[in-house]
Amino acid sequence: MEPLASRLRPRTLEGFIGQEHLVGEGMPLRSAIERGHRFSFILWGPPGVGKTTLARIYADSLAAKLYELSAVSAGKDDVRTLLADDSADAPKVLFLDEIHRFNKAQQDFLLPFVERGEITLIGATTENPSFEVIAPLLSRCRVFVLRELSEDELGAIIAKSGIPLGGETCTYLAAISNGDARQALTVLESASELYGTVTIETIERALQSRHLRYDRAGEEHYNTISAFIKSMRAGEPNAAIYYLARMVESGEDPLFIARRMVIFASEDIGLAQPTALVVANAVFRACETIGYPECAINLAHGVAYLAQSRKDRRSYDALRGAQADVKRFGNLPIPLKIRNAPTKLMKELGYGSGYEKYTKEDLLPDELRGRKYLE
Repeated sequence: MEPLASRLRPRTLEGFIGQEHLVGEGMPLRSAIERGHRFSFILWGPPGVGKTTLARIYADSLAAKLYELSAVSAGKDDVRTLLADDSADAPKVLFLDEIHRFNKAQQDFLLPFVERGEITLIGATTENPSFEVIAPLLSRCRVFVLRELSEDELGAIIAKSGIPLGGETCTYLAAISNGDARQALTVLESASELYGTVTIETIERALQSRHLRYDRAGEEHYNTISAFIKSMRAGEPNAAIYYLARMVESGEDPLFIARRMVIFASEDIGLAQPTALVVANAVFRACETIGYPECAINLAHGVAYLAQSRKDRRSYDALRGAQADVKRFGNLPIPLKIRNAPTKLMKELGYGSGYEKYTKEDLLPDELRGRKYLE
């Protein structure tokens, strides 16, 4: 039987939930789909947020023939095969999942076909395409960044399943799914089929079931990374290294761990010890170049350093405060004196007039004068 996550996959934007910054009214991907605009692009975002679904909806909008390949197992021969396929008189769209797994030579091979328009490429990746996709190919693709689904969005997707569950249970399922709709629906389906009813208790049982294929250790995966971060935040290196060891022994992706360390270095340590970001980035790079088993030593080195570093969340809190004002007030007019003035007309209009390099004057928009984001 087709999995629940697959059965619920929407076929049009009307049924699509999330990614409003891309598919809301007037947003770029919606406009491209509605107009049938043909171009190559890359969808960058975490698992289970709609990359495959959007690729299929886009291909349908072009009345194109869609070829779906995974870069984990596909190679040049698979691309040659689809190029040679003349069974349909329609544009060819190649959806290449995990495009970051294609090596440089394979990406070079794709380049001329994308450039000539013989295929429209849609790449999907969980990794930063700036580092994983060669520059010539990246320059011919637009990059769309997808976000983790909110708990409200996950709740709406869960509700579409038709499987009865209480509001508290739905909230719990959304919370443990870490923004991933596929995981939420997989757990929901498993709990329903194994136990006949979906409650917090049966969800927890399903997470432990051997019958459930669920992102390594399921809920335990998220519990462990949470304990790891919170131990570093509390300045407890022994606990942090213990939780690191649990993840290493379970085969957790070292780049996943290192990525959270890079975030932690700025979010929690920040200005108290700026070198923490340098160390965390060095650990990430070491994991990239060395891999298991040796990179576990690099991870431990970084964890010990971060856990014992002084903590200062002011820059993080400042960003969140400024973001809240941006969402509330929108694009407020920038004071004329700090606007760029590359033309004579702009200078005549007062752009850049009165600018002083080292002024102590408040340079925020008028509506925000006096705001203190960084305490």
